[in-house]
Amino acid sequence: TAPNINLSLDQSEGSVLSDDNLDTPDEIDINVDDLDTPDEADSFEYTGQEEQTAAKDASQEESESIPEYTAEEEREDNRLWRTVVIGEQEQRIDMRVIEPYKKVISHGGYYGDGLNAIIVFTACFLPDSSRTDYNYVMENLFLYVISTLELMVAEDYMIVYLNGATPRRRMPGLGWMKKCYQMIDRRLRKNLKSFIIVHPSWFIRTILAVTRPFISSKFSSKIQYINTLAELREMIPMEYVHIPDSI
Repeated sequence: TAPNINLSLDQSEGSVLSDDNLDTPDEIDINVDDLDTPDEADSFEYTGQEEQTAAKDASQEESESIPEYTAEEEREDNRLWRTVVIGEQEQRIDMRVIEPYKKVISHGGYYGDGLNAIIVFTACFLPDSSRTDYNYVMENLFLYVISTLELMVAEDYMIVYLNGATPRRRMPGLGWMKKCYQMIDRRLRKNLKSFIIVHPSWFIRTILAVTRPFISSKFSSKIQYINTLAELREMIPMEYVHIPDSI
């Protein structure tokens, strides 16, 4: 059984406030001067604020280290891509990847009366098939050739295909050439008067023989083989036709 407890506030015997029940040490010797207390400045210093300030400075330095995208850089980036419409479909050409191969197609001046253009296709400027991104390059180069052809041709025209000095690994594949023929606009097919192949190899002759059933008889009749540049000079003006030194 719990004992009776006197909860009166007086200091009589048995009270919780009596001297007997207050078990306190006889002497409490505390020297205030010896207490290790923080300085006034330290007492108001918040350590978390330093971490926030440091993080803010670091993020600011990081944001300053990232260069801004200037208007000139934006214009330069836009020049690396060209948007064209081929077959009523909008296509984008990666101009950076085809930059070394843009000389594959060029304007060779005019022949006859009017605006009869000479389009020169130089096969030795094609990419090497050993490239790991060969298909990607050829796909973009195909779009470039077709879109450039449409810009160069106003009326009738001829294509001079320079096949000389072109190793086998740089020859365009059968599928690529067939795709070019199929994607050429109907107007361009109709206005093409002749397709001259200079220095034809047995590979070119074989490809044309294999593809003859897939192309129209009208187009086949426009193909001509020329073995020397001297023969080409007798057929067309060569003033603006660029012939590479290797050919």
